[in-house]
Amino acid sequence: MKRNGRRTSPVEHGFPHLDTVRAAITALFRRLSYEGIRTYGTSFSPADAAFAADEDLHLGAHRVASAIVRALRLPDARMVVCFRTMEEAATVELTAGPEYFIEANDRFRTHRRDLAAALAHEVTHVLLHRLDLRFPATADNEILTDTAAAYLGTGWLLLDAYREDELTHQKLGYLTPEEFGYVLARRALLLGEDLSAWFTSPQAYEAYVRGRALAERELRRAPLAAADRGERRRYARDRRAGAAAPGASYRFEPDPAGGVRVRFPCPVCGQRLRLPARGPVRARCGLCRTVLECDT
Repeated sequence: MKRNGRRTSPVEHGFPHLDTVRAAITALFRRLSYEGIRTYGTSFSPADAAFAADEDLHLGAHRVASAIVRALRLPDARMVVCFRTMEEAATVELTAGPEYFIEANDRFRTHRRDLAAALAHEVTHVLLHRLDLRFPATADNEILTDTAAAYLGTGWLLLDAYREDELTHQKLGYLTPEEFGYVLARRALLLGEDLSAWFTSPQAYEAYVRGRALAERELRRAPLAAADRGERRRYARDRRAGAAAPGASYRFEPDPAGGVRVRFPCPVCGQRLRLPARGPVRARCGLCRTVLECDT
């Protein structure tokens, strides 16, 4: 896991990895199923991530790692945490288990506030290893890991570790702060969970708000019936032309039954849906079971 610590270069912002993030959410649904995703309905508690001022470092690291293991439904996995000088925030040795060795940056000996965030990323690596879920490219696999951590309830810690001011530029993980916010908002829309009050970093909360705005806009994209008037007009024009405008999330294709159908991603899980382009219709996503009001 890479750590962007105290340095002079600015933290990357925006949504440069959005396609991979969306693919990662879809991959989680396909691997875990809708029922499996629902078992992660309670996010990791701030109390479980906190260190007492007089708590022994190694005992505390073991306590937090064990709590993350339970939160990620890995009851038979044991984490051994040690500390050493290293460039990364932390690394994990992936084996058949049940014991896994996590090495954390020596910095966390004194800066314990963010140790739980680093451990969340590494324990998620173990979960994905056990699920045999990975992307081919190493960089994409790290995006998958951050996305899974956030979507399954522990990765909010990674966003809360983001702090940026005149003296400090710190971010843990590979997603941008806004992308973390986007994933957490997608989780909140599915599970009805609001993490707003949990963020201790003002910059993290602001990034969450920006990510949430994008996730909410996706619920109003054509051909969803909630699309605004301008979006509806563009969609109607594209439908008449039989071709989507550049950047549109939908595509038109021939319908084997005759006519035209529209293909677009489910705004909850990203599964591609195909519907006849013939007007108002209610569709149910077969992957995440979301019922969508559409006007195709």
